[in-house]
Amino acid sequence: MNDVRELLDRAAGGAGQPAFSAGAVYAKAARIRRRRRAAASAAVLAVVAAGAFTLPRTGGDEDPAPASVASAGPSASPSAAAADRAGRLAALLPPDVGEIEEVSLLALIKGATPEQARTDRLGPLDGQYAFRRDGGVGYLVLTLEDREAVERKTGRPADPDEDLCVRVGQEPSRTDCEREALPGGRALTTWRDTMDVGGDDGVGWGPELAGRLVQPDGSQFLVRSSTGFEGTGTQGPLLLEPPLSRAQLKELLTGPEVQPKG
Repeated sequence: MNDVRELLDRAAGGAGQPAFSAGAVYAKAARIRRRRRAAASAAVLAVVAAGAFTLPRTGGDEDPAPASVASAGPSASPSAAAADRAGRLAALLPPDVGEIEEVSLLALIKGATPEQARTDRLGPLDGQYAFRRDGGVGYLVLTLEDREAVERKTGRPADPDEDLCVRVGQEPSRTDCEREALPGGRALTTWRDTMDVGGDDGVGWGPELAGRLVQPDGSQFLVRSSTGFEGTGTQGPLLLEPPLSRAQLKELLTGPEVQPKG
């Protein structure tokens, strides 16, 4: 399954019947990539073509802090919770990563309202963050999926013993893929994705680092460190490199700050 899609799937989970689908952010890009790489089954293609993503139901967690760009639709002042999350994330990273702000990709790209863009959060730092430095804007997307969410999506819990760097069936191979077994029965896999396709909503994503931390209880963290996007809702040029390096992603994902309390 496409890992970009997994992150949006989690961010948009539990929706009612919104006016538009969050899958439009990546659906066309996912279809083109699968055709180019011959990397997905007809069943997966059918799910993507049908618009598998839906907007989050209202009444979830606090509003994110959407950026004020003309094409992003209605904007709102950052909530105290969103500013606090961005501040706690910044405290874990070196100053040279740039200015950090929590945003909503659905609001930026699809013009979703704050109510539509709300989402449940399992981890204390789960969210979508803009990184501004050297005149460019990149993004970090962090999502924790519990065992139940993974089982609903894949039919089984996340398995730390599974080697994600090994190509299975028609799944696309992961470029520059590294897998590391960690203490406590966890496994961290990181890889590069060129994202060299465009979507049907005028959005083109730059290269990124992606990662997955699988935990022994069957849960997993999904992360994207993206150089940014161009087109509808863009906040600035692409970064030359992903906002967080592979080593910084590992330090973040393996730290206690991203784990739920209690």
